[in-house]
Amino acid sequence: MIKRVTLDTSTVPESWKEVYYYDNLEIYGNRSVLGHTYAYNNRRQVIIDFIKRFQKTPAKILDIAAAQGNYTLWLAELGYDVTWNDLRSDLVPYVKEKYEVGNVTYAPGNVFELGFEEDFDIVLIAEIIEHVAHPDDFLRKVSKFVKPGGYIVMTTPNGGYFRNHLPRFSDCHDPSQFEAIQFSPNSDGHIFLLHTDEVEVLSKQAGLNLLALRLYTNSLTNGHVKLGLLLKYIPLSIVRSIESLTQKLPLFLQRKLNTGMAVVMQRVS
Repeated sequence: MIKRVTLDTSTVPESWKEVYYYDNLEIYGNRSVLGHTYAYNNRRQVIIDFIKRFQKTPAKILDIAAAQGNYTLWLAELGYDVTWNDLRSDLVPYVKEKYEVGNVTYAPGNVFELGFEEDFDIVLIAEIIEHVAHPDDFLRKVSKFVKPGGYIVMTTPNGGYFRNHLPRFSDCHDPSQFEAIQFSPNSDGHIFLLHTDEVEVLSKQAGLNLLALRLYTNSLTNGHVKLGLLLKYIPLSIVRSIESLTQKLPLFLQRKLNTGMAVVMQRVS
């Protein structure tokens, strides 16, 4: 369990206020936006399942753009050796406030300008690549942090979801036009939402084998198309049952109905 932090929001940095808002929704029990909470919990479970499936403790993990550090702390508690990274160095004390057990190293800054003594068994890039103007270059750079035979675990919104109106990366002839707005936070900062076929192509270009792909979180679970109004009346057990059923549908239907995508890629050499 991650230790709960209580903040006086009048005295802390703006970056703390933002991540504290999301911590309240995602891990501290604020049920005002149930779709967000359910979707976050689904993503967390998929990430942990994939990491436990492909690497045993005490594997070394780099968590890039880790923000408030929830995945970092959960994985450390499970026994992994985790390095937290984010551009915002002022978040380090916030993450340390929540720390309880495990081996965590803090490496704030631009990850591509940092030097690490050794490569990692796993690099986690959760909800990042959709904020990048050049996802192909980004994935190639990330792969350099992984040991040969090691893994990248990535989550990103599913571009094939029926409510997605953002462009495909493969259809954009000049991604540099988005460089000025990349790395903007939250969903307002999404540039491209990758489709499953694009992920396969980008993996190969980066010298990676795509080993696993899972689509998750349907419209009900995420509270989309006004279904969020119903979530507070529907028992969680029913929501989970419908979520489980959705994941058993044919892949072409899952691409349309699921909002999230998680993949595991292995560095070839």
